Amino acid sequence: MYKKMLVAMALDHNVSPKLLAFAKANCAEGGSITALHVIEEPSGTANARLREDLQNAGLDQAAAIFKEKLADYPEINSELLQGHASRTIVDYAEQIGADCIVMGSHKPGLADYFIGSTASRVVRHANCSVHVFRDT
Repeated sequence: MYKKMLVAMALDHNVSPKLLAFAKANCAEGGSITALHVIEEPSGTANARLREDLQNAGLDQAAAIFKEKLADYPEINSELLQGHASRTIVDYAEQIGADCIVMGSHKPGLADYFIGSTASRVVRHANCSVHVFRDT
């Protein structure tokens, strides 16, 4: 059983219910679960050209989807951050003292074999247990 769990959720994966159920089942009594979604910042050139109102609309939409996915889990804390997905997940897990990260992973494509998926980077760099579920 884990005392401090971090559930890293990608809003476009269909494994959110599995991740949250696993976290609830494996959280020690008195433990805590935090759900995290990381919004990747657009690359430098795109970021410079993307209007601020469009960026804010995207953030608002992500926040609404995230809130909807967590509606049935009032006991789970939520955090919406911007940054590089794998680095932000690992850094936030360390910041809160998580002893387990739970996350989903899509079926890897060709690019993932060369640069790696978010899940593979988190597994390699996290200082705690990581449970990865496939989006099937």
